[in-house]
Amino acid sequence: MVRDKKDLIYLLANRYDLPIEVVARVVTYQFKFVKEIMTKGDFETVRLPYFGKFSVNKNRVKYVTELKNKSNAGE
Repeated sequence: MVRDKKDLIYLLANRYDLPIEVVARVVTYQFKFVKEIMTKGDFETVRLPYFGKFSVNKNRVKYVTELKNKSNAGE
């Protein structure tokens, strides 16, 4: 049984006779894609089929920004 990402990468690389670097890029690409979309700040929802929907709550962003401003003002 696969226990972590590293095990999954080695399993797929061996099963499909591919270089480990290629498989690692394929396995991690979708998370890099979601990160890029989220950091743009357009509040788009990203759906990865069979994995889930990822979105940013606008109210949460305001809350975190306010917390940062309060902590910076207290310094």
